[in-house]
Amino acid sequence: MAGNRTAIGLMSGTSLDGVDVALIRTDGERIAELGAARTYPYREADRVVLRQASKDALALKDRSARPGALQEAEVLVTRRHAEAAEAFLREEGLRAAEIDLVGFHGQTVFHDPAKQLTVQIGDGQALATQLAIPVAWDMRADDVAAGGQGAPLAPAFHEALAEMAGLTRPVVFLNLGGVANVTYVGAAGEPLAFDTGPGNGLLDDWTLERTGEPFDIDGRLAQSGTADEAILNALLAHPYFAQPPPKSLDRNAFSVSELSGLCDADGAATLLRFSALAVRAAIAHLPEAPLAWYASGGGRHNKALMGALREVLAGAPLSMLEALGFDGDATEAQAFAFLAVRAFDGKPLTFPLTTGVAKPLTGGRISRPAKTG
Repeated sequence: MAGNRTAIGLMSGTSLDGVDVALIRTDGERIAELGAARTYPYREADRVVLRQASKDALALKDRSARPGALQEAEVLVTRRHAEAAEAFLREEGLRAAEIDLVGFHGQTVFHDPAKQLTVQIGDGQALATQLAIPVAWDMRADDVAAGGQGAPLAPAFHEALAEMAGLTRPVVFLNLGGVANVTYVGAAGEPLAFDTGPGNGLLDDWTLERTGEPFDIDGRLAQSGTADEAILNALLAHPYFAQPPPKSLDRNAFSVSELSGLCDADGAATLLRFSALAVRAAIAHLPEAPLAWYASGGGRHNKALMGALREVLAGAPLSMLEALGFDGDATEAQAFAFLAVRAFDGKPLTFPLTTGVAKPLTGGRISRPAKTG
C-alpha cells in the first residue's frame, strides 16, 4: 500500500463563488493531516461567462463538444485554477516539487445521469503542464458511463473525517453548496449519499435577478418576506423527493421562474424554506435517525438558512463542521485532494450506495506535466 502523499485539491462549485484550494496529506484511506486552505473568488466577469456556458451546455449531447461560450469558459476555468494554485503555493511558501498530486474537479456545466452525461469543463493536461504537478481530474465521467449518478463524490472523504474526529455514529455530513447533498455515515458498511435538492443555488439566482446582489447575505431578504405555501407545496411535490437514493440533481433542475409573481422578499423566503424542507425530506431515506448533522459549504454562512434547518431537523443537533475542528469552507477541495490520491492508486471513488453504480468503481484521468521547450 502506498504511503501518505501531499496533495492539493481544487474545487469550484455550482454557486460560482470562486476556486477553493486545500492541502492535505493522506494515503487515500485515512487523513494524516489537513493543511492550509484558501479561496480565490471569481470576478463578476468570470461568473457572467460561466453562467452563459451553463446555459449553452443545456443542448449538449457530446461531453467533449464546446459550443457557444463553453470553449471560452473552459480556458477561463483552467486559467483561474492555475492562478489559484500558484498563488496558494506562493502564499504558503511551498514549491511545486513538494506536491505529489493535484485533484481538479473543474466546473460543472451540465449533469444529467439519465442521459449518461456529465460535463465538468477544465483542461487537466494544461493544468498539469502549467503547475508542473500531476493532476487527477474528470472524476465523475466513469461512474456516469457505468450507469451511476456521478455524484456525490465526497462520501469516502466524509467517512475519513468521521474517523479522524472519533465520532459516534450514525452522523450526517450536509454540504450546502449550489445543490445540497448529504452523506450518512453509519456504524458499519459504506456511506449512503445523495443530493437533497437546492442548497444556495436557487436563492442566489433569485437574489441576483431581483436585486443585482450575488447572494442574500445572512438571509436578510428572505427573513423580510413570507414563504408562499402554495408554491412551496408545488415545489416539494416534485417526484425527485420521493425517489429513493442514490440520486443526484443538476444545478438547473429547478427554476426561479416558478416564483415570478412573488415580490423579492417573499420569493427569497419561499426558496430558503424550500432548501430547508428538501433537506428534511432526506431523513425518510436514511437507514437510522442520525445522532448529529455537520454542515459545510457556503450555505452554512447564511444564518437564516441554518436557523430554518435547525427548526426542521429538530430531532438531532445541526452544527457547522468547525465544531469538529475542521474548515467547512475547505471540505470539498480537501475531498478532491483525497480523491486524487485514491484515483492515482486505483482505489474506488464511487460505490453502490453513493452513486448507484453496480460495484465500487475507480475513475478519473491522470495527466502528467508535458515537457516544454
